Amino acid sequence: MTPTQPSEPQSPAAGPDALHGPAGRVIAELTGVGVRRHTTDQVILDGIDWTVRSGEHWALLGANGAGKTTVLRLIGAQMFPTVGTVEVLGHRLGRVDVRELRATIGLVSGAQKVPQDATAHTVVLTGATGTVQPLWRTYDGATRERAHELLAELELKELADRPYGVCSGGQRARILIARALMADPSLLLLDEPFNALDLPSREDLIDALHRLAAGRPELATVTVTHHLEELSPAVDRAVLLRDGRVQALGPVAQVLTSERMTACFGRPIEVSRHEGRWLARSGRPSVS
Repeated sequence: MTPTQPSEPQSPAAGPDALHGPAGRVIAELTGVGVRRHTTDQVILDGIDWTVRSGEHWALLGANGAGKTTVLRLIGAQMFPTVGTVEVLGHRLGRVDVRELRATIGLVSGAQKVPQDATAHTVVLTGATGTVQPLWRTYDGATRERAHELLAELELKELADRPYGVCSGGQRARILIARALMADPSLLLLDEPFNALDLPSREDLIDALHRLAAGRPELATVTVTHHLEELSPAVDRAVLLRDGRVQALGPVAQVLTSERMTACFGRPIEVSRHEGRWLARSGRPSVS
């Protein structure tokens, strides 16, 4: 099937989900990107062209093995493409010290190592140094106060002295977001942040991300998830990946349709939207 790409997000023809006014500055850009596994020569990504601009909030969707994690690692400066170019925050991978670049990108992942006995405030503080353990001598009064402010922004002020290990899953996710914001990033990457959350915790996190988008108009975010129900109403764009190729990209209203989701996942899917929230379910008839 030929990949379908709706109009560019900033195009006037993109509909109500498009940005109003001039397009934001380029935050990340993938051009002709391909990735192969060296040991087996397996194609992981093929011909990826994608641009993320300031103020845009993207969902990155696809079945397991579609290449979502690889794309996130590329724009997070965690790996290099086999072919093509990746530019992040004005720097081309291969021509920049990626360690310095990574320090300017916010990343939230369930795979992050966090000391379970560290308080929420301490965990957030480590975002200033990009370390697992706190480097106490490097944190001045302003840095410590900023950590408190970010906890308050994520509605976690009362958890400042609570050990991370006894916080709920939803609280941990928001603590990690606060940690990622310590570097004041222009790009925030969210790698399945809703994994294993119960319904109340999921909704708290969705609300937090919605507030974050409203309060930080220049921040760009990319969220990897398997479930449309986990998308904040702030998410205005989406990329569908299948077998390492872009199936569709653009404004959510054009991409997250039943037809395109069905083509992407290879089974009938019905998609609906209510008050900015999405719902996807199998279109197969129920078995009585």
